[in-house]
Amino acid sequence: MVSSASARNPLWHPFADMGAVDGDRLVITRGEGSYVWDDEGKRYFDATASLWYANFGHGREEIAQAVADQLRTLDSYNLFGYNANEPALKLAERVSALAPEPGSKVFFGSGGGDVIDTAVKIARSYFAHTGRPEKVHVIGRVQGYHGTHGFGTAVGGIAANAAGFGPLPGDISHVPYDSAEALEAEILRVGPERVAAFFCEPVIGAGGVLLPPDGYIETVAGICRKHDVLFVADCVIAAFGRLGTWFGIDRWTVKPDMITTAKGITGGTIPLGALIVAPRVAEPFFTGAPGAPVLRHGATYAGHPVACAAGNATLDIYERDGLIPRGRELEKPLADALSGLASHPLVKEVRAGLGFLGAVELKADVVAANPGAANRLQRLARDEGVLVRNLAKGIAVSPPLIAGETELDLLATALPRALDKLA
Repeated sequence: MVSSASARNPLWHPFADMGAVDGDRLVITRGEGSYVWDDEGKRYFDATASLWYANFGHGREEIAQAVADQLRTLDSYNLFGYNANEPALKLAERVSALAPEPGSKVFFGSGGGDVIDTAVKIARSYFAHTGRPEKVHVIGRVQGYHGTHGFGTAVGGIAANAAGFGPLPGDISHVPYDSAEALEAEILRVGPERVAAFFCEPVIGAGGVLLPPDGYIETVAGICRKHDVLFVADCVIAAFGRLGTWFGIDRWTVKPDMITTAKGITGGTIPLGALIVAPRVAEPFFTGAPGAPVLRHGATYAGHPVACAAGNATLDIYERDGLIPRGRELEKPLADALSGLASHPLVKEVRAGLGFLGAVELKADVVAANPGAANRLQRLARDEGVLVRNLAKGIAVSPPLIAGETELDLLATALPRALDKLA
């Protein structure tokens, strides 16, 4: 299933066993709507929205036009110092207006990893500039995923992702993903006077599509407020309709101190991330007073005009086509489509019902007997015309928000067949 041109190619893939990948690539050549095609012309339902981000599918002419127009007008310029560009100014205003906290500021990056590291640095810098420089400790959750930059790798709670790289940034610890009590105990253990921030995905994505227990989000947000710890909602996956709201975290009545976004902000068309910072956290950096602190941080392509033009066109699509509520409207149909898999002899658990994403976890003895079982299941689903995400212990789906009954029916028939072949 691979063209000879890609065999033994020097391209190094992220998160890949290159000895196995080399010469066995799936070369995607075209995308339209909820489907993509490989270099042999086979069509696949993109049941992962590529990497959780193709929220409105593929091949949107509006994005191509916005990008082309911007390239002809201003192809690039940085945002450092006094510099700005119109697409970045416009997108920042639009994102800020949607934020839970009126008056929030928006700091752009090239993707989710950028804004995660930005959030850690802003959290520590905020306390340093408000007279509490000892508040540097950051708490993450076991199985949490926060990208692969330095701080993100350390704050993330997937052990395999942090192994083999030597010492990572310090003053970071982890708590069970489903226990608010464990969070408060860890804050007290470290000392509230030392803890700067808690990072929380509303629904853990790459760590297994783990849904929060009832009341968890509200409780941890309250614990953070109680101990003056910044509550950082990592909504890189959850935002822009995936959970049926603009940012995902706004399904709950909480007001995070920072919200990380990326992926769906351009539908994945061009790399872009946006960190939303609540007014009280941003305030020390916006006083205009002589000697006011300067955040000496930023990515070369932060607020790139072409990326922001794609972002503005993306928000237009979400608004015009009414796509943001789709994540909530489709959560039950997706859960229903996957529900029949729960009784399969290889399946431990099906997780779905909160947003348009779900996971099928294999039984522990299946994975123990064949550590490559999830990878094999992914390949078998591909043979059935469906692209799913390998999560080591099972597979995940997060279809485009434009998917409908036809695509969910395809999932409901293709995945049982793949599991039967795996068995």
